[in-house]
Amino acid sequence: MLSTAVSAALLGIDAYPVHLEADITRSGMPTFIMVGLAEGAVRESKERVLTALKNSGFKLPSARITINLAPADMRKEGSTFDLPLALSLLSAAETIPKSALQGYFTAGELSLNGELKPISGVLPMALKAKEEQARGLIIPRQNAPEAGVVDELPVYPVSTLAEAVQFLCGEQSIAPFSCDVSDLWDSRHEFSLDFSEVKGQDQAKRAVEIAAGGGHNLLFMGPPGSGKTMLAKRIRTVLPLLPFAEALEVTKIYSVAGQLRPGQALITERPYRSPHHTISDAGLIGGGQIPKPGEVSLAHRGVLFLDEMPEFKKHVLEVLRQPLENGDVTLSRAAVSLTYPADFMLVAALNPCPCGYLTDDTHPCSCTPAQVQRYRSRLSGPLLDRIDLQVDVPAVPYKDLKQIQSSKDSATMRANIVAAREIQASRYRDLPYATNSELSGRWLQECCQLTQTEHDFLEQAMQKLGLSARAHTRIMRISRTIADLERAPTVTVNHLAEAINFRFMDREDRF
Repeated sequence: MLSTAVSAALLGIDAYPVHLEADITRSGMPTFIMVGLAEGAVRESKERVLTALKNSGFKLPSARITINLAPADMRKEGSTFDLPLALSLLSAAETIPKSALQGYFTAGELSLNGELKPISGVLPMALKAKEEQARGLIIPRQNAPEAGVVDELPVYPVSTLAEAVQFLCGEQSIAPFSCDVSDLWDSRHEFSLDFSEVKGQDQAKRAVEIAAGGGHNLLFMGPPGSGKTMLAKRIRTVLPLLPFAEALEVTKIYSVAGQLRPGQALITERPYRSPHHTISDAGLIGGGQIPKPGEVSLAHRGVLFLDEMPEFKKHVLEVLRQPLENGDVTLSRAAVSLTYPADFMLVAALNPCPCGYLTDDTHPCSCTPAQVQRYRSRLSGPLLDRIDLQVDVPAVPYKDLKQIQSSKDSATMRANIVAAREIQASRYRDLPYATNSELSGRWLQECCQLTQTEHDFLEQAMQKLGLSARAHTRIMRISRTIADLERAPTVTVNHLAEAINFRFMDREDRF
């Protein structure tokens, strides 16, 4: 007898339906055949499923069993198909009524005793099930909160294979899992970090405010202990709150990567990722035979902090160029080519020299000019061109350290940043841009119109400092953000002057 169960497989951060067709033929030699481009873990599911069926009290006839995973031209991987495979076999063996499986999406990994274990990628599967107008989604109980954020989709959590069978046969009633998304937003905790804890560094805080206000990338340069990491860790406390649509995007990435905490339904705060400098290029942008998301995707809609940036391998840093330019990353393998979102705010930190004390008046620098040049040359020009703001972070003097609290806190900064973002959202409502950092071409000139006075000032500055055309574009973008933070309709000389001050590494004498 032929029976079909429906599940879903992942392609990037999205899912597509997979139909598991099971045929049991009593004639011929007993055998078990699986076709449909099943990868290792899927092929191994035969032993898990047959043992789980036996230990759950179900018996299959001695017959020729053929399993087809359709569409047959798409590779399937992982242990997601254990539960639908077991259910399709039981339906083909007439233990479950054939009509009972119709309309349900099922997914789950089986242990040998028939218990269900959690799987990755449930949120994309739930969204696909809703899109397909499924009757319901049957998944492991631990995955229920994640799937429950998808409204208008009945989610039926089960703990064992036997429980799933009893539910489908009408012998046991299971209430659909409900998740109140509004409660998730209300339960967002306050950050334990705050910019009020950062003593001094007013210029660096101003740079953070500008970077967050316009979605710009940011680079800190300063001696050890000057507070570069401290500043970076607090940047997401001033970013606008994550809206629901973006929260779904981020949660899908973490679901596919298997990085959601047990019982976590939705990621409601912007991510902050800080990989170690020994990370590989695959770890940074993603990789594997079937590529999985890397750090740049896990930082989507949040902050990616690269501490001691020159210590990263040069070829690892160069792979950042595509996601910084396009907001996504494409991973091509022989079997598949996948695109993952990677729209993040890059924050980098480095010392001014190998020993770190070139710009510190209280510690002598032991580096030669050649060593300083070699150290900074680890950052290529094309990569630096994609970092809009460059700010010097000097050592903090004692008079600032003895202050009880800084004058600028995260709440004040966030209010100003949100107001600037709202101005940009209104300005770019009908344009393919969201923030000032994306402006280019004629729209850059249109949105940053200058009078002859500003043109003359900018021309003199570029000639005197030896700034490039790329630096000109960055200065215009930064100036527009500074004007938005001040609620100014046009860019003025003061805005341009402040923007130029944050491009110190572009100058001819920067080394």
